[in-house]
Order: sequence, then structure tokens, then C-alpha cells
Amino acid sequence: MSKNILSKLCFVTLFIALLSSCVEKKKPLPVEQPLSQPHLQYASGFTMERSGDVTIINVSSPWPGAASGFTYALVPRNKLASITLPNDAYDAIVATPVQNMVITSTTHIPAFEALGVLNVVSGFPNTDLISSPATRKRIADGQIKELGTNENINTEVVLELNPEVIMGFGINDTNKAYETLKRSGIPVVYNGDWTEQTPLGKAEWIKFFAPFFHKEVEADSIFKNIETSYKEAKLLTEKVTQKPTVLTGGLYKDVWYVAGGNSWMAQFLKDANANYLWADSDNKGSIGLSLEAVLEKGQQANFWFNPSLHSSYEELQQANAHYKEFEAFKNKKVFSNAVKKGATGGLLFYELAPHRPDLVLKDLISILHPELLIDYQPHFFMPLN
Repeated sequence: MSKNILSKLCFVTLFIALLSSCVEKKKPLPVEQPLSQPHLQYASGFTMERSGDVTIINVSSPWPGAASGFTYALVPRNKLASITLPNDAYDAIVATPVQNMVITSTTHIPAFEALGVLNVVSGFPNTDLISSPATRKRIADGQIKELGTNENINTEVVLELNPEVIMGFGINDTNKAYETLKRSGIPVVYNGDWTEQTPLGKAEWIKFFAPFFHKEVEADSIFKNIETSYKEAKLLTEKVTQKPTVLTGGLYKDVWYVAGGNSWMAQFLKDANANYLWADSDNKGSIGLSLEAVLEKGQQANFWFNPSLHSSYEELQQANAHYKEFEAFKNKKVFSNAVKKGATGGLLFYELAPHRPDLVLKDLISILHPELLIDYQPHFFMPLN
């Protein structure tokens, strides 16, 4: 074979190889590439996966005992024309960054503020529940509209607002307003942050909000700071030898509800190095008990947290004369997260505490072990008036 022919064959072979390589690079669509798992360390109610430009979010726990979860695909709006996704594979496909959104829980608000995207919120059900001054100002200025209640959202107002997505929450799957809005073409994305059982698990849901606004880097940084602050506070109590005994809850009608041993509140008390009297129970929520049973076990408790929604000793005594039999009542060691309220009566604790568990833990440490945090000013737990 002559050198000329050999050279031609080598050139043709090289050309085919290069052409094949170019064609292969064009084949995979973003949704066909291997999935990568963004780092989630504490949250268990959702997962996130990235496939090229698409972020896929799976919410496994939209509400307690949910039979199934939801799957959402988030696609950059500048890539929507070039990416085709099967509609029947997702409960919603959302263009990002979202520019107009309705949210439905006060627990969503701190994440929006921290990520700097509060300006996209156009509506909220029962705005009086909101405590945040920054959000209240937007309500007063007419930038966030009142929508009624979560179970009976004013769908006409929502349709006028024309949000790109509704960030919803539910206690079950029977919200008729959500179904109406979905039929009108507005996607509903369920957020289950409130179902998480651990302090840092709830806080990590800021990473759920982030990809809707391309704020993943910011969310990672915000959460890392919260996590570090929480761990530093917990570390303060490790050498404590005196563990004060703690009672929680209060009567609702004839039933006293205390926090279960595997509940969110119980985890805080454990990390604050307290002797919580119901720490050995397996309940993730609350435990319903009789007044007699609570008196028997908790009458001598050093501290009492969250006596229903009562904010003064006078209210407690008027609600039930037996309350004054507890040593914590007699010694004025009763603290409540319902004392501090927003301008329209919303409870700051239920809005901000899930996002800032480090502040909750520091509050408890400052009460239970005041020598560890001298001159600390609590954010949530206040002594009764």
C-alpha cells in the first residue's frame, strides 16, 4: 500500500472518529444524564436530584401519614424551549427563577427573607398570622394580598394575582381550593417542612426553597451558619452536671398534651441537657394525659414550658385552679413561646423557630443553665407575666 493511500485512509478514519464524537456529544438530553444528589444531612421529608439543567424534587412527607409523595421538576426558564419533560412523570413542572409566587405557611417566610426573594410573594392566606416586620410592611403596602384561609383560599383573588406557582401545605389531600387552582393551570408545590421531627431537619428545608430561585449556594451558606451556631450552643451544655426537670404543655378541655419523647421540642430539651420527664416515650407528636397523671409525674418539675397559649399566671389560675399546685407555678418558673407576638397577633415562635433552631436552643439554655449564657436576651421563650 502506497504512502498516499495510507495517508488518505488515516485521514478518513480520523474524520469518522471526530464526527462520531461530535454526534455523541449531542445525544444526551439533560434529563438523561446521571443524577447527582445535593447534600442533605438532616432533613428526611424531601430529596433533590439534578439532571443537567433540571432539578427534581421529591417530597416524601407532605403531611403526616401521607400514602404517597410528590415529584416536581424545576427547569430554568431560558431552557424551557430546549428541554422536553413528560408531564405525567411530575406533579408540577416549574420555570425558574420563579418571579411570582403565593405561599401559604408562616414557616415559609423566614426562608424567603433569608434568601432575599420576599419580593416574589404576591399572596398569603390569613396575613394576620405573619409576625415579620419586613413582610408586614409589604402587606401594608398592598404588595402581598390577603387570600382568606389555607383550607378556603379565595381562588378568584389568586387567579387575579396569576402566580407562577403556589407553595402549599396541607394536613391531608382534600384541599379543594388547590384542586381548583391546579385545574386553572397554576401548579401547586407541597412543602412539608412542618412534618420534620428534628431541629436541624426543619431548618435544612431552606434548601428546598433555594432552587426555585437559583439560590442554592446562598441556602447552603445560611444553613451552615445555623448548624454551626446550634452545635456550638449544644456543646456549652456537655459538662453540665445538674439537669433540671422539665414539664411541658397544658390542658385542652380535659386532656393535658405534653410533648412526646421523639418530638421536636423534646429534642431541644435533650440538646439543652435537661431532664425531660417524658423523654423515654416514643411519641413523635404530643401525648394526651389526664391532669392527675401529669400532677403525679410533673408536680415537682423545676421548669414548665408552653402552658397552652396562656401568657400570665393569672390566666393559668383562672383556666384551672389545679395549675397552682405545680412547683414551677409556685416558683415562677413557667415560660411560654406564646408571649411574644407580631403586630397583628401572630406568634413569632411558629414562624421563625423552625428556621432558627439555634436561637431556640440558646433560649432554653439561658433559662435552664443561666450561668452558661450570661446577659442573653431570649427570642422566643418568655417568663409568664
